[in-house]
Amino acid sequence: MIGKLTGRLDYRAADHVLIDVRGVGYLVYCSDRTMAALPGVGEAISIYTDMVVREDLMQLYGFLSLVEKEWHRLLCSVQGVGAKVSLAILSALGPDGVSRAIALGDWGAVKAAKGVGPKTAQRIVLDLKDKAPGVMAMGGTVTEAMDGPALDVVELTEPTPVPKRPTISASGNAAASAGALSALSNLGYGPSEAASAVAEAAASLPEAGEADLIRAALKLLAPKG
Repeated sequence: MIGKLTGRLDYRAADHVLIDVRGVGYLVYCSDRTMAALPGVGEAISIYTDMVVREDLMQLYGFLSLVEKEWHRLLCSVQGVGAKVSLAILSALGPDGVSRAIALGDWGAVKAAKGVGPKTAQRIVLDLKDKAPGVMAMGGTVTEAMDGPALDVVELTEPTPVPKRPTISASGNAAASAGALSALSNLGYGPSEAASAVAEAAASLPEAGEADLIRAALKLLAPKG
């Protein structure tokens, strides 16, 4: 399996790019948000990938963070959800938005994605709600996300300069959310309630750092009355 590509961007289309890795071109399909954040043609690029292999298809999908990649994998595990629907959801909400929507049980936000009906949105939230804390805890880091054998990496022999535009990093406040989630877990809160509180705090404070998210989540978790 190809888990990451590092090379140069040869061309970009509406929903995919061609990445040149030592003379071999890889077509990689991405969400709208990922496409918008990629570097320009001719620039260096490094992107996480997921490969789908079927009898009639072999296709690569690209992601800027491991959180985004993991949500794609989980979304595709839901009955009736394929790669196209998964990318539509990630295009509409982004990985942080998906984390918040599923942690909060907000199937209405998921339904806003193109091609997603209410039944499918509800099924996604019900099937993946227990997965949200684990994905949020990744924070976009390689070490925390690796589970099982290491992924194969296709890369250039010479080190490739990191593009100035965002590449593989935690999107939004994913890293802050991961830290806040860890802190709440250490304080004894359950994964689901901690994830819901952090997701709600992150939604209301999109630019907040870890400390601010912890304080806001603790206020939400405080006994009412």
